[in-house]
Amino acid sequence: MNKARTPRPIERNIAMELVRVTEAAALAAARYMGMGDKDLVDQAAVDAMRTILNHIRMDGVVVIGEGEKDQAPMLYIGESVGDGAGLQVDVAVDPVDGTRLLSRGLPGAISAVALSARGTINCPRQFVYMNKIVVGREARSVIDINASVADNLNNIARAKKRKIPEITVVVLDRPRHEQLLADIREAGARVKLISDGDVAASIQAALPDSGVDVLMGIGGTPEGVLSAAAIRCIGGEIQGKAWPRDEQERRAAASTGIDVDRVYTAADLVKGNDMFFAATGVSSGELLQGVRYYTGGARTQSLAMRSLSGTVRWIESIHDFKRLHKLRFLD
Repeated sequence: MNKARTPRPIERNIAMELVRVTEAAALAAARYMGMGDKDLVDQAAVDAMRTILNHIRMDGVVVIGEGEKDQAPMLYIGESVGDGAGLQVDVAVDPVDGTRLLSRGLPGAISAVALSARGTINCPRQFVYMNKIVVGREARSVIDINASVADNLNNIARAKKRKIPEITVVVLDRPRHEQLLADIREAGARVKLISDGDVAASIQAALPDSGVDVLMGIGGTPEGVLSAAAIRCIGGEIQGKAWPRDEQERRAAASTGIDVDRVYTAADLVKGNDMFFAATGVSSGELLQGVRYYTGGARTQSLAMRSLSGTVRWIESIHDFKRLHKLRFLD
């Protein structure tokens, strides 16, 4: 019987090249902050992100993108990106996680991209939403998405050597979370509600000393996979389960062989040991500063991570528009 091959480490550190990708998307989208047009924000980010991706020496395939080809003219699932040479990789993108935030002029929008060896990013697209729990390194071995909220919070508090009232849980502010919020409050933990942007919130939950200890609740499946890539780099854990919106979606998933009761871990969603993640702030939030314009340029703040080394870099960049515009592919 043939054993499954373990993906080989990627030969070069591509993290900084991915930062250029998210910086370009952030700079393009941030110009439309607060203008009330989500589509304009998204299109600007997609155009810029795709341009830079196609100048990277790699043979990439988009596995998480803007949707299927007939709905998304660029960065659609299955699209080839890169110059076609070198690394054979899966690419997951979210040109703006928090388009609604940015279009309304609210904080917390980021641009994100993840990359791993070909065939290692697993996005169970048969269901749109996933129930998730995310923690950092200290509590990664004590969570169980099938356990009660109280049990998980007790275990997390014990692992972090704290009392439950000292634990902060971040939750998307949605009507579907009414019972979850009641359970968290009954257990005695603190609640931090967010309107959008659970990729950034998941990263915060996994990072040490971020002010967030755990993310709980239902959010997008693609966002869960992107979060898993970052979490593999940081050393925390995510557990996720399908959350069918109705019985029809449950039956449709089951008909394709999907076990809706399966628990996905970070290693299930992003396999192998060598993956990269980058994110740049678009509108300033707790995780990252947004794009800050000054006369003739702008400043950005980004994160770059690699799972093989466990290195997490915080990058402050200054962009001189006069010089950048001389580079034809950045126009």
